[in-house]
Amino acid sequence: MKKLLFSFLVAVMAVPVLSSAQAPAPEPVYLNGVEALRIGGNIKAPERVKYVAPAYPQEAKDNRIQGIVIIEAVIDEAGKVATTRIMRSVPALDTAAQEAVMQWEYTPTTLNGVPKPVVMTVTVNFTLQ
Repeated sequence: MKKLLFSFLVAVMAVPVLSSAQAPAPEPVYLNGVEALRIGGNIKAPERVKYVAPAYPQEAKDNRIQGIVIIEAVIDEAGKVATTRIMRSVPALDTAAQEAVMQWEYTPTTLNGVPKPVVMTVTVNFTLQ
């Protein structure tokens, strides 16, 4: 029994040694034929200048559904949300989250003084009081 337990512990401890360098690079995202920049490094996240709160779906309220919807948003050169994609879903809340995020506006992101589209992740939190 002691040998079996030791082997199991060694196997479990060996798994998390993977480095982040082995993670695959995210797929490029294009907007109107232009590759959108990813936030990070020298590319700073744009500031949100217009916020629209999501409408809490009545069915989700009735069923006491709460959660966090994570969305990948492509912000165009003018600072408008051009497209969204659900990264972490709460099915009863996804549509409301996307509809709200599509109305958000940001400061344009520039690279060398030229406005560029960017890809960023946004979080929409639904909580009941």
